[in-house]
Amino acid sequence: MDADAALTSAEPDTRGRIVDTAERLFRQIGYQKTTVADIAKALRMSPANVYRFFDSKKAINEAVAERLMREVESALKAIACRDAPAAIRLRDMIATMHQMTAVLYTDELRMHEMVERALSESWQVVHAHLERKNAIFQRVVEDGIETGEFAPADPVIASRCVQVALIRFCHPALLVQCAGEPGPSLDQMTEFILAGLGCRTQMAFHPNHQEG
Repeated sequence: MDADAALTSAEPDTRGRIVDTAERLFRQIGYQKTTVADIAKALRMSPANVYRFFDSKKAINEAVAERLMREVESALKAIACRDAPAAIRLRDMIATMHQMTAVLYTDELRMHEMVERALSESWQVVHAHLERKNAIFQRVVEDGIETGEFAPADPVIASRCVQVALIRFCHPALLVQCAGEPGPSLDQMTEFILAGLGCRTQMAFHPNHQEG
């Protein structure tokens, strides 16, 4: 293998190492304080080499944010693929999305800073995530309509309504800002959503139900 081919084959691994290191430094010292030079130093490479893979710190931040978003999507997909009533899957997806948003984006103040920057400056990445996430929810809503668990409805509109109803519980910034404010609990909102879908599976209204 010649030098150019070797470099090309190593590129995905190098990109991954840069993202790994950036995420670690964001957690340790914060997004604002982490520089491209810090990332390069931790990797024992020059800043110029980092810029070969990412044209700016913003691009690195987008890659870290997208990785976190993909983790949420993977967890939701796993639940959506279960052999269980649609209403139960939907409840478990809502609970998982809320929990992962809290753990990944808000429990660590330094990571919350990074996510807020991504939300304000990297809308394309966030929009793509929202579209992928909505497609997962839409699949479950469609299943519920087809089996008669949910009332007949446009699954596209219904799944988007579910997302809007959950924004207080699953938007990183609102999750922090609304903490302690009066309002329904997550279980109460989930029951409201299921009722709005015309749910006819009573077991889905039992809080904390988890199915393997």
